[in-house]
Amino acid sequence: MVMNAITREAAEDLYFGQVVAIWARWFVIAGAALLALWAAPDERTLAASTVLVVALMLLNFFLHARQVAGQPANAGMVTVASLVDLALITVMVISWPGGGSADSRYVVFYYPVVFAFALVFRPQLAVPYTALALLVYAAATLVVDAGTLQSAEQFEPFLMRLIAMASMGALGTYYWRIQRRRREDALVAVPVERY
Repeated sequence: MVMNAITREAAEDLYFGQVVAIWARWFVIAGAALLALWAAPDERTLAASTVLVVALMLLNFFLHARQVAGQPANAGMVTVASLVDLALITVMVISWPGGGSADSRYVVFYYPVVFAFALVFRPQLAVPYTALALLVYAAATLVVDAGTLQSAEQFEPFLMRLIAMASMGALGTYYWRIQRRRREDALVAVPVERY
């Protein structure tokens, strides 16, 4: 009985939270498309940038179409899509114009993705996902721009971005717990009948 309630709550979290993840990804796509058009110095760079945006669009269109059709993706599919998000955003941070360093403007795309994942999944999954996002961004930055740690002026923005990204995961997890607690309280409350 308790296991059924836990399984049902996880399924509800995934079903309703998936909409948040889909819309967060649409905002990332819109921002990435805008920055790709704005920052591209030439047609070749714009074409390469467009490939990443189109890949994100196809992934999100697939998930959004399933949701609208009443056949939402399962937890595994949403997790894989979220990992693909991290990979594609990391490619943006490394290779797009204005990227490739601790002050890359594309790091902001990690924030909604990490936040949305933390809203959808329980903390036991959200915390490792947030940690993975932190590690991927840190590794990408340090591999491309090893000088990041050489001075406080370079290290400070890098550290602030890591803190902001961790905060997104923490805030999403905190909100997830509030919603879960509200749902549990609503189930415990007995409605008062009027005679």
